[in-house]
Amino acid sequence: MIRGGHLLPLLAGAVLWALTPPFAARAQTDPTQAARAAMQALDEATLSLAEAQKSNDRISALTQTVQAFEEGLAALRDGLRRASLREAMIKGALQAESAQLSQLLGVLQTIERAPEPALLVHPAGPIGTARSGMILSEVAPALQAEAERLRRDLEELQTLRALQEGAVDTLKLGLEGAQDARFELSLAIARRTELPRRFVADDARMQTLVESADTLASFADGLLSEPVPQGNAADTQDFTSVKGRLAMPVLGQVLRRFNEVDAAGVRRPGYVVATRPMAIVTTPWPATIRYLGPLLDYGNVAIIEPGDGYLMVLAGLGQLYGEVGEVLPKDAPIGLMAGAEISDDQAFLIAAEEGTGAEASETLYIELRENGTPVDPSDWFAAGKE
Repeated sequence: MIRGGHLLPLLAGAVLWALTPPFAARAQTDPTQAARAAMQALDEATLSLAEAQKSNDRISALTQTVQAFEEGLAALRDGLRRASLREAMIKGALQAESAQLSQLLGVLQTIERAPEPALLVHPAGPIGTARSGMILSEVAPALQAEAERLRRDLEELQTLRALQEGAVDTLKLGLEGAQDARFELSLAIARRTELPRRFVADDARMQTLVESADTLASFADGLLSEPVPQGNAADTQDFTSVKGRLAMPVLGQVLRRFNEVDAAGVRRPGYVVATRPMAIVTTPWPATIRYLGPLLDYGNVAIIEPGDGYLMVLAGLGQLYGEVGEVLPKDAPIGLMAGAEISDDQAFLIAAEEGTGAEASETLYIELRENGTPVDPSDWFAAGKE
């Protein structure tokens, strides 16, 4: 026969477990809300693509549309990743708590089957009986509260799963929209004729400079030695006035900073930025295109002049826009990264959930030179300081 005294330790432990706060506090930011906001951003980007066809400045409108798609897709990836992590946490907690919950239910069932006289007799006398009654009075509401919490977690699981399933269609439309926007942007740039020009390179001299350059530094020094006529130049602000506030030319994450050594032991005086295939690269400041094309082992390179005595090197692009001598406004497209964005929606979704980082497979090298000497980009760009 089971006595109330024997049940007291079990009930005390069960009540303490039932009254303990959930395994972890709710996330500071709701992953479902973040993912839904990203899906809405992609819908708005789709509308922007339609409006860009009517814009007088189609290149500017299409550039903003491509960036909107990229930001929306990146936010959706992050939202799905956090939703997947939240789902795993809830499942793990439910599995860990199931055994304890089963034990508590077993104790209560044992109490229910025990004869009433046995429950009223306690080895510790009236005080022990009173304590047992107080514990029993706490079990029911605590168990009810725990059941309610588990019910909410199960509902959240269902919401997360529905969100992930619905995101596949949004991802598909977002990828298609981004591809269409890039295609339209390429067409618009190919037909562009209104940009001012301030420098026309001598093809023969430029070819000689490319062939004779053994380093990026020697090539940049050669460019600086080329005369740059000021006639027909666009009015631009002083480049030094924006020091420390420049926007990054691509959406991505800084992998290597100024003079950091990589895994191969190579030290470069610039930023190496991880970004996604086909990401758009823009000018962070009004600038003249000084060089476009392949260079040494850097792949496709764009070198722009944002101010007198300054050259910005953007290396590792897959597609280049514009012509040497064109004066580009701020945030103008200068090219696209190489590669092809994942077209299989399910594979794309899996990569987003796992968060392996494999989707950011391209790298853009950014180097800023002042009077021929590389300077630390962190002194100029607002991002990447952390």
